[in-house]
Amino acid sequence: MAWERKIMRTVRVRNEHKLGTLARLMTAISNLGASVGTIELINETAQSVVRDITVYADDAEHMDKVIEAMRANEGTRVLAVRDEVLELHQKGKIAIRSRFPIDSIATLRRVYTPGVAEVCLKIADDPALARLYTSVSHMVAIVTDGTAVLGLGDIGPLASMPVMEGKAMLMETLVGLSGMPILLNTRDTDEIVRTVAAIAPTFGAIQLEDISAPRCFEVEERLQALLDIPVMHDDQHGTAVVSTAALMTAAKRAGVDVRKAKIGQIGLGAAGNAIGKMLMGLSGNPVYGADLNEDAVRRFVDAGGKRSTLSEIMAECDIVLATTGAPNLIKPEMVRKGQIIFALSNPNPEIDPDAALAQGAAFAADGKSVNNVLGFPGIFRGAVDANAPRITHEMLIAAMEALVRMTPSGELLPNPLDKNVHREVARAVAQTAIKQGIARAEYVPYAEG
Repeated sequence: MAWERKIMRTVRVRNEHKLGTLARLMTAISNLGASVGTIELINETAQSVVRDITVYADDAEHMDKVIEAMRANEGTRVLAVRDEVLELHQKGKIAIRSRFPIDSIATLRRVYTPGVAEVCLKIADDPALARLYTSVSHMVAIVTDGTAVLGLGDIGPLASMPVMEGKAMLMETLVGLSGMPILLNTRDTDEIVRTVAAIAPTFGAIQLEDISAPRCFEVEERLQALLDIPVMHDDQHGTAVVSTAALMTAAKRAGVDVRKAKIGQIGLGAAGNAIGKMLMGLSGNPVYGADLNEDAVRRFVDAGGKRSTLSEIMAECDIVLATTGAPNLIKPEMVRKGQIIFALSNPNPEIDPDAALAQGAAFAADGKSVNNVLGFPGIFRGAVDANAPRITHEMLIAAMEALVRMTPSGELLPNPLDKNVHREVARAVAQTAIKQGIARAEYVPYAEG
């Protein structure tokens, strides 16, 4: 997931109707290293213009300085400063609401007692009917313990709720799935597995989110073995799908054959391990892997990777991916001419793409260019539509290939808000499940429609 650790304020200003007032205001903001988003005209008279200006700054102290500079601008009066992010989050961003109005006793009897008893008895006789007669088929649990929230770290389950709500909003908006945040107040692997397994009958799939490595590997593997519904740790496989899709596009643009190139993965946590494994599956060749954690390296080697170091990867590999969380880890002098470099840590990459390009890299990108929202909604939609018991490597590859196909010319990835992209990902995933013989549904409504 791409994160930018900046704060945003909407500043309402009244500018005198004099030439240069707005230009000086923009210059004052820029000179302090802040940036401007939207500018909305609110009111205009012969004497003044009122606008709402969205301002981005690094932190609260930085923002205070920017606001003071705006107040000091000749011809400008600051009327109000609003934190629209906090305003939007008040009372949460999601809610469960009835699909049908209950506006009569007759409706009440159909949706509740006595009518609901007949539906319950049908499901008791044939549990498969729950997919048809309940919300289970479109409910996805978004499960976290809040120990590895990207860009924020170990902030605990409650503080991670705004992120989980955001995931749920994206699922519903982009593919029509009902995501349900599940916050677990435990870090014990056994307890997490038991809890998720116990609540699993409520859901059509389980999305594991922001659980720290190495526990995330065991949690996912055990739940996949226990349950007959799709279980996917998004920080691993969602990241791998989107990162690999971006890499395939970049490699084609740079004239590099991924199947013949020497590839290095720096950082072998949840994301790095999954990216490396996906690239090994695609290329048929071992990926060089480096990490300060010996257990992480051993796990990667056991999966077919090759033990390496930062300096060796930078010296020998044609393609370099980094997911370490260590800003400026890759020094410009390490970059070789013609390399493809994806420095994916947020908010600060291992090397700034411009610095890598200046040293001769054929292509360079950072984490802002790679957003998980392009992966998980369509992957889960396709899996639940096919009623697949699991998400296979082949289904993930199909999702990645769909993203590559849907990427416009000149872009690294498709627009994450383009619903057609998510529909294509869902279709590719569902069709792959059908080809593999693991689909338990005769048709896939969303993927076909």
